[in-house]
Amino acid sequence: MRGLFPRTRLLPTTTITTSSTSGAQRIFSSYILTFKRPAASTAIVKLIASPLHCRAFTTTQVLAKSKSKRMPPKKAVEEKKVLLGRPGNSLKSGIVGLANVGKSTLFQAITKCSLGNPANFPFATIDPEESRVLVPDERYDWLCEKYNPKSRVPAHLTIYDIAGLTRGASTGAGLGNAFLSHIRAVDAIFQVVRCFDDAEIIHIEGDVDPVRDLTIISEELRIKDIEFTEKALENVKKLTRRGGQSLEMKKLKEEEATVEKVLALLKDGGDVRKGTWSPKEVEVINPLFLLTAKPVVYLINLSEKDYIRKKNKHLGRVMEWIKEHAAGDPIMPISICLEERLTRFETEAEAKAECKELGVESALPKLITTMRKVLDLGSFFTTGTDEVRQWTIRNGTKAPQAAGVIHGDFEKTFIQAIVYNFSVLKELGDEAEVKAKGKILTKGKDYIVEDGDILLIKAGAAKA
Repeated sequence: MRGLFPRTRLLPTTTITTSSTSGAQRIFSSYILTFKRPAASTAIVKLIASPLHCRAFTTTQVLAKSKSKRMPPKKAVEEKKVLLGRPGNSLKSGIVGLANVGKSTLFQAITKCSLGNPANFPFATIDPEESRVLVPDERYDWLCEKYNPKSRVPAHLTIYDIAGLTRGASTGAGLGNAFLSHIRAVDAIFQVVRCFDDAEIIHIEGDVDPVRDLTIISEELRIKDIEFTEKALENVKKLTRRGGQSLEMKKLKEEEATVEKVLALLKDGGDVRKGTWSPKEVEVINPLFLLTAKPVVYLINLSEKDYIRKKNKHLGRVMEWIKEHAAGDPIMPISICLEERLTRFETEAEAKAECKELGVESALPKLITTMRKVLDLGSFFTTGTDEVRQWTIRNGTKAPQAAGVIHGDFEKTFIQAIVYNFSVLKELGDEAEVKAKGKILTKGKDYIVEDGDILLIKAGAAKA
């Protein structure tokens, strides 16, 4: 030790013998440290130093002490599963099923329009019909009531009515190839399964058997995916045969391995959406536009009587099939004939009164919100007396990209976002109170917009 104590002397004293838990003898020497200052220093500072004692510990004591001070384990970070499909905000859903199961009738009921061609014969629909459906959201309704704006713009979901499939569609039966290409163009699927008996409505397979129908559609989509994947694998193998050690070749080989993994899954009877994929593998899979990669919401079409009494002879077998082949996919019972009948009432109040009398609720609002959840879509709001608007974004979107949904220039020139959540506004009542409580936040480019956020975007001037 130097400086304050330039001269240090160690004096050995008693020897301490201790025993560890294993019985081994360990000997530690204890020293008393005494310090002497130079004579020149004593005139300046008078220092009395007490002896310092070195303490001996057994190995067991040291381990026990370190164990008691051990840091608590870190919380496990739950990694979010990487989603397949386009990472956009304007995503589309398609209504899919065998012929004559109620697809076009559902399309007309949910869109409240006369598009589509419900008829009692197969392939009445050829070209897909498209319509936008308003998204029911109590938050939007509350904001409109509060601000009473001049303009009101709710969120919407785009839905396609796709023609019915049939056995052998993957090989061109019926108009199979055209219909399957229409499914490739959408981002998610409403799969309608017929579970009602009606002698007046023919079934393309002769009788009502929902498990058989589910199997037919599942196999047709998978067979077509195998065809797409085999072509993709053949194309990538042409490139990897050249060999080499470049970074481009390494990337091609990784792509080849991913396509082979997808093909093996399909040939084993699996659906791509049920696989576990890394972000790099998702980048390879998405451009293939595979049919079994799309999320599915199963709509069990019941008769009005069965829907009201919540019973059906086919439900048990349908649930078992979905549990075995599509575990985790949403399942919704619906009576499409009831939904179609409700659209005939002149006002929404009359339709609600009819539902109340029957003791049921319309399944359409839940159907729309379930599909948005499956597509991982959320909303943020812009509010004021001029306009209340609900904007659709993919969950996990950062503030600049959310600003880009409003206008492309806002993303490029984004500065910051003024943010507070709808739940805070509703709890406190008005913006002044939200500000007084310090709940209005200023966020930058790394802020991830949460579902229900109310945003004010600040951006620079766009470059000419």
